[in-house]
Amino acid sequence: MNYIDDRIVADPQTAEKSHADQQLWPVEAGRYRLAAARACPWANRTLIVRRLLGLEDALSLALAGPTHDARSWTFDLDPGGVDPVLGIERLQQAYFARYPDYPRGITVPAIVEIDSGKVVTNDFNQMTLDFSTEWTAHHREGAPDLYPEAQREEMDELMQWVFTEVNNGVYRCGFAGSQEAYDEAFERLFSALDTLEARLQDQRFLMGAAITEADVRLFTTLARFDVVYYSHFKCNRQQLRDFPNLWAYARDLFQMPGFGDTVDFQQIKDHYYIVQRSVNPTGIVPLGPDTSGWHTPHGRESLSDRPWGEGTAPAPVS
Repeated sequence: MNYIDDRIVADPQTAEKSHADQQLWPVEAGRYRLAAARACPWANRTLIVRRLLGLEDALSLALAGPTHDARSWTFDLDPGGVDPVLGIERLQQAYFARYPDYPRGITVPAIVEIDSGKVVTNDFNQMTLDFSTEWTAHHREGAPDLYPEAQREEMDELMQWVFTEVNNGVYRCGFAGSQEAYDEAFERLFSALDTLEARLQDQRFLMGAAITEADVRLFTTLARFDVVYYSHFKCNRQQLRDFPNLWAYARDLFQMPGFGDTVDFQQIKDHYYIVQRSVNPTGIVPLGPDTSGWHTPHGRESLSDRPWGEGTAPAPVS
């Protein structure tokens, strides 16, 4: 959780730093490139928010493949295995361009300055919030308010809880080093899912009638639950599809433009089962489960007819 916490803000002269060493970079269309991977839940957040806000023309996208070695994510989806804009094979090169002795993990998402080839930030928690609040000059017409000011205090508390108990909770199960640690993590995770199941009984989204950043953050874990976390991370009290409200809620989001069109179930499975050999030593990728259920009706329209709030849905993928 120790990230490069530099920020890209609308006005670096007036924005407040959280500490003296933090650098503030100016928002500028075309200056930066978002490095992400469809396999990673933290990067998936940025893909969704970028789509919903319409930042595609202002912030270009470098997509890494789903598997990597110990060195870093690679751009093996591109011709010649080289990102066509940054001109690099590995995201590691952008980190080393700024910090030649960078000691921590080479993570996605990351934002890279195109001209210098240097990583700017990999602080995934702050990144999408800044997309909503600092990149407003480049939002599309009709962009939804994913971080409404009147709800921020409640949202921040909820999102921190979702991160601790659910987003990171599945990892506590998967990488538990003892039976005792696993048992505790398992109980915490499913207690949280039970709480969310109840919360979504009478409201369409986590904060009420409209989609917010909180939904984005929960969705990326739910999208991976049955295909990876249930078996690979031993989160197997029940599948997502066994929670009536959570399963319908997840399908509702998946069928919204900007959510399902950023998800690639095969890449998700390839990443977890091939890369994480400490959990899956054989590297065998399971053929199942059947994901066709994500496209079935969910029936949650009756809870709210304005999922985008005062905004509109994003256009189809360019």
